[in-house]
Amino acid sequence: MFGAWQVGVWRVLRERFQPDLIVGASAGALNGWAIAGGCSCEELANEWMDPLTAQAMQVGVNSAGIPMQAALHAKARKLFERYHPRVPFGLVVVELPRFRPRLVRDNEITWRHLAATCSIPMVFPPVEIDGKSYVDGGLLAALPLYSAEQMGATRAVAVNALTTLPFRLLRGVLRPRRPSSALEVIRIEPSVRLGGLLDAARWTRNNVERWIEQGAGDATRVLTSFTM
Repeated sequence: MFGAWQVGVWRVLRERFQPDLIVGASAGALNGWAIAGGCSCEELANEWMDPLTAQAMQVGVNSAGIPMQAALHAKARKLFERYHPRVPFGLVVVELPRFRPRLVRDNEITWRHLAATCSIPMVFPPVEIDGKSYVDGGLLAALPLYSAEQMGATRAVAVNALTTLPFRLLRGVLRPRRPSSALEVIRIEPSVRLGGLLDAARWTRNNVERWIEQGAGDATRVLTSFTM
């Protein structure tokens, strides 16, 4: 749910520049796909304001015995069908059991890749694509700067919502791949803690509204020091 904070960041970024390419992982890939497809900030905010968004994070089975992952898959299908990237776009998934990050880009991407990059291990089952299993790209590449560099970026605006202790510890253990020193990076991160793990998994309108506003404020504070 911290992906809602990214919407506020984009509200400010869109007034400053147009990206030449977009790369994302996990919820950032869903936001990035929509943005690359011309989604307005208002439309993207409405996606997060919709209470049905809460269903995408539900696990187990519903009263009809249907796995809750169906809601996440439906969300991925909806975004895939509604938006078509107008700039180069890439997302990161993690291949199992090799535990290897993989960049998928442009015409290679299907709705299953959008679902896979948000399939949190031990919460949702892996998504099968062409005989291989994939899970959340944020597991090894929550901030996939190396992928942006691989796609040709020389300067990047890195929007990182996952800065609290659990995620820092995870990155310390798994040691994600890093870009080269040649990539110039402007980082935008929450100035105030967004919340705990329960907040990250539970939808509330108040939280979404608060995070969007905070994202706009955080982006404004950082970008006043830079010329895009």
